[in-house]
Amino acid sequence: MSVPVAGGSTPAPVTILLVEDDEVIRRSVTMALERYGYRVTSAGDGLTGLELFREGRHDLLLLDVMLPGLDGIGLCRRIRETSTDPVLMMSARGDALDVVSGLEAGADDYVVKPVDTAVLVARIRSLLRRTTFAPAASRGPSDASDTAGRPGEGGHPGGQAPLVFGDLTINTAGLEVFVADRPVALAPTELRLLLEFAANPGIVLDRQLLLRNVWDYGWDGDSRVVDLCVQRLRKKIGAERIQTVRGFGYKLRR
Repeated sequence: MSVPVAGGSTPAPVTILLVEDDEVIRRSVTMALERYGYRVTSAGDGLTGLELFREGRHDLLLLDVMLPGLDGIGLCRRIRETSTDPVLMMSARGDALDVVSGLEAGADDYVVKPVDTAVLVARIRSLLRRTTFAPAASRGPSDASDTAGRPGEGGHPGGQAPLVFGDLTINTAGLEVFVADRPVALAPTELRLLLEFAANPGIVLDRQLLLRNVWDYGWDGDSRVVDLCVQRLRKKIGAERIQTVRGFGYKLRR
């Protein structure tokens, strides 16, 4: 598995930071992912994982919930203070509290241990595909988004006018979001969810449809990931912007 690099050169391998305290699981997951072509950096506790995160660049973080020193929930929160990198949580029990806590901390998705390698790789690939919607602010200076117009600057590259919903502005060309002309940093899954709503303003979208279109699940997933991501998105763009239609789903107010 690799990601494209600028200039058409050989793609760089995807790098995953795995933080798991069980040495047997850590080794087996590392070997399994390496067989699929991933480059894996690993740590056995949360504090070491945080150090490795700060020292290097990783395309995805795979965090166990139960970790010594700094648990996976706390580690995810620390990561989210400075980064929108995709985060996949692992829970040994699949406990509702673990799942909800991880998603509230900013994780994009979760898997329950023991997890089949094929399922884990499918979730990783799905999550990595969502990073193609990374905010323009995280890209290099050579990206086309440098010419993307912010509110009030005029000009719309490629003829794409921003989408405007009250004080919410979405620059679809540069993948930038503004609330009252202030830029808003969204994680890839949050941005992709917002783009799905923006493509269907005023239309009620049910959770299963969002799981298919945003989380790229080819099977029925846990709708809690939708609810918690909507909750995080509301905190960033305004709670009133996304309306709950009880018993059906959500819709973006025009």
